[in-house]
Amino acid sequence: MTDGSDRITVLFAGQSESWAKWVEDECETAGIVTRLVRWDPLRRPPTSEALTELLAEERVLLVLDDWYLRFDAGRYRAWAAVLGELLPTHRSRIRAVTVTPHRLPKAARGLDPVSLHGVRREEAKQRLLTVCGLHLDERAGVDLDRGLRFPDEPPPVSNVERRNRRFAGRDRVLERLHRLLQGGGGTTASDRSALVALQGSGGIGKTEVAREYTHRYAGDYDLVWWVRSHTPLMAREDFAELAAALHVADGDELRGLIAAAQQRLAGLRQRWLLVFDGAEKPQDLADLIPHGSGHVLITTRDASWSAHGADVVALPRFDRTESIDFVCRRAPRLSEEDADQLAEVVEDLPLLLDQTAAWLEAYPLIDVRRYVADIREGDPHALGVVPSGGDPQRFQAVWSTTLNSLDEEAPHVHELLKLMAHFSADMVPVGLLRAARASDLPAHLARLVGEPSAWNSALRRLSETTAMSLEYETGPQNDILTVGFLRMHGLFHRFVRSTLSPRDRERASETACRVLVAADPRDPTAPRHWRRYADLIPHLEPSGALESADEDVRSFVLNCVEYLRMRGEYADGWDITRKALDRWRTVSKPTDRTVLVATHQYANMLRRLGRYAEAEDVGRDILERLYLVPEAQGIELLRAMNGLGGTLMALGKYDEAHRLYESATAMAIERLGDSTVPRTLALRSNLAQAIALCGHYEDSLGRHQSIMEARVRLLGPRNALTLLSALHTAWTLRLLGRYPEAFALQERNTSLHSQVLDREHSQTLLAQHNLALCARREGNLPFAKSLMKRVRERVTHRRGSHHPETLLISTDYAMLLRDMGLVDEAWSIAESTARTYAARLGEKHPYAIGARDNCGVILRTLGEHEAARVIGEETRTAMAAVLGADHPWSIGCAVNASSARAATGDPEGAIELGREALERAEDAVGGDHILTAGLKAGLALDLRTTGLAREAGLFTDEVAQMFARTSGKEHGQARFLASGERPYWDFEPQPI
Repeated sequence: MTDGSDRITVLFAGQSESWAKWVEDECETAGIVTRLVRWDPLRRPPTSEALTELLAEERVLLVLDDWYLRFDAGRYRAWAAVLGELLPTHRSRIRAVTVTPHRLPKAARGLDPVSLHGVRREEAKQRLLTVCGLHLDERAGVDLDRGLRFPDEPPPVSNVERRNRRFAGRDRVLERLHRLLQGGGGTTASDRSALVALQGSGGIGKTEVAREYTHRYAGDYDLVWWVRSHTPLMAREDFAELAAALHVADGDELRGLIAAAQQRLAGLRQRWLLVFDGAEKPQDLADLIPHGSGHVLITTRDASWSAHGADVVALPRFDRTESIDFVCRRAPRLSEEDADQLAEVVEDLPLLLDQTAAWLEAYPLIDVRRYVADIREGDPHALGVVPSGGDPQRFQAVWSTTLNSLDEEAPHVHELLKLMAHFSADMVPVGLLRAARASDLPAHLARLVGEPSAWNSALRRLSETTAMSLEYETGPQNDILTVGFLRMHGLFHRFVRSTLSPRDRERASETACRVLVAADPRDPTAPRHWRRYADLIPHLEPSGALESADEDVRSFVLNCVEYLRMRGEYADGWDITRKALDRWRTVSKPTDRTVLVATHQYANMLRRLGRYAEAEDVGRDILERLYLVPEAQGIELLRAMNGLGGTLMALGKYDEAHRLYESATAMAIERLGDSTVPRTLALRSNLAQAIALCGHYEDSLGRHQSIMEARVRLLGPRNALTLLSALHTAWTLRLLGRYPEAFALQERNTSLHSQVLDREHSQTLLAQHNLALCARREGNLPFAKSLMKRVRERVTHRRGSHHPETLLISTDYAMLLRDMGLVDEAWSIAESTARTYAARLGEKHPYAIGARDNCGVILRTLGEHEAARVIGEETRTAMAAVLGADHPWSIGCAVNASSARAATGDPEGAIELGREALERAEDAVGGDHILTAGLKAGLALDLRTTGLAREAGLFTDEVAQMFARTSGKEHGQARFLASGERPYWDFEPQPI
């Protein structure tokens, strides 16, 4: 063509931009100066002057793609003629490469294009450079590994569906999206990614534009991930799957997988793009959008994304030129005049253009002008549907014609469509219908499904006449592709449902529910089934499963709820149980089995969400109802007692929880058995926790040890429940001040948790937290800080700053920071946590009181002695009022109040309070407990201050002897108390 010093204009249609950029990059690397020019014949008249302008000064390399296939059709024949006219004159200045696998029209073939498609990158590069006139010796120094990724090579990580070859237009929108995404984005891993929202009404084509963007600019990215975002749960499931694709999946809890994927994205240097398709409220994705130097594209109807940091691009309807081009590609038999009239009558709305053009192509004998007139005349059936984003009459007229034609010419296909409208529009499970038992389907559908050719013909008919898209998946033998899902636009989905009679709707709902029940793995606790449950849950509402009175359907719904509980998706679990109970209670007794299980799960979800007062009301109501029905007092009663007991513990009503669990445990032992029954062991474990919360640590420890031994025998040492019992045992050992034993057990327990459960699992994080607490008490503060900080960050990221788990860890972390001299940071965290506890649980809750008492300790460290004394006196009184003066937490508050008195020059008051607290401590926790030792050490300091040195010495000796009997005189706690430092007690919230 020329030597490498010449300039070359690379001429391309918009859809081949990734190829054009690759060509540019390779040419520039080889020393050829290039200029990219997008050629949009849609907006240019087909004249030789228009093309001659491009050839005036430079040589031209045409990148031929699928767009040029249209040179044989309609208006584009004129362009073919122009090219044929100019080719002889400019032949030496024009070269071409083709990037399409399809045979080009004659006009394009006259350019003798060299194919770059379907060959390896190295071969394509050599062909390109040969076309550009470079010799082999000039190519010798070219690095084949340099530059952009070869366009025929998809991003290494991608889940995007196949490209829509019928896509047309939208070049300006795509270019703007590209500019905004390329111009934004973080420059470091901690920055927020570039965020662009493609906003428009229903049926405007947002999803198709986003999908085209992922293909057109695929060369810009090393990772492209599509996240269906029509519901928050669907978005979380799709996002969580990215963890496995990035090889960072560790365990099964959704929050952990999401956090792992986000952390990986934040640290990636490679280019990545996430597409959240169909998002509604910005808050639904608030905890999903990652940080990092990548790009995030959102499709949405909501324009408020601009208030959440997004650049919003409004997607208009097609302009008329785009409409005509689209219709002519969708229905080649239509003339441009026909396409123009069709576009006018449906007002250039892409969804209706797609469906009307598809229908006209499927029915070639239909007169186009008559069809257009029917639509223009209005609404033939007045079905009362008011779709968003367009004239309802237009929608109804178009879709009524489609449905009437199906009913007349293919009634079996129409019946199939009615059934499909009772599944989620975004993913109609064609595969489940195909695999359904014949007995679960009406006879005519069973025959259709049973005959592969008839079944495939019906699916094609639906796709061709309604523009619904078929999505393929690998067949059971991993050798062929089969239709797995069908996508139906939400507006059309709603319209079809609105046309059904009550009887049709009832029949379709019953069939859909039977199909879903048959697909239920019936084991929501098994991780291998979680993907299936994630796919089934979107169909619960459209199928009518939440309204069903059928026992099997309800059991399926409850299995889905249990799956959500196992995955930690409590908000979605609460929402489904609420909706189900609203329907089930209207037709079933409160003591119906399914109603009881759903109510139990409802209360459980409320408790997990921190809505304890509501959970208590639900728990008490169901328990009262069960007490009145003797025949229901079995497993249902034990389940209700267990659930209410957990709520009572969370509310700080420890004595009542203790009594309830004592009663439930006795009932379980009597009716079910003791050490070999998991439910009984679970109740015994909760009883042991309640006993610890009441302050009886020795009793609690013995019970936890017994349960741990029983679980080892029954379940094995690596079972999650066995690990939980070991965690409880180590935790209680620490509460008793037996720090070396606690640390040794917890160290082994934490290691096993990491092996058996994933590192982001709540139980694993709690084990790590307890290990940090044990390390702190053993004096290894740097290790404790490093571990606790990491756990706190993970939990905050997963649960949010106000979640009970986050507050628990933050309370402990603040006091650890105080120990290390980071007092200002400690104060900030402690004060914020105390305020949150008071706001969420009430100022009289033990956790709110204890967290505020910690603030008093930190204030004393800061030298704010008077303020510390005020808080100390108030919290001592408040804790005693709530739990009683003999509770260890009340005694601990007295330790700090005594220290505050001494710090404000009142040693006599400190001694008085210290003596009273010491007497209570010896009764509550014994003479060898660290709480008792701290009180004695504090009394020794105050007695010396008032001149009572002899008595002070006795207390000092007793403390030394206590450590000699227990942890040893060289233990960190022993050295601390022997140093003369003022003892203190810090409140530790307990996990419920």
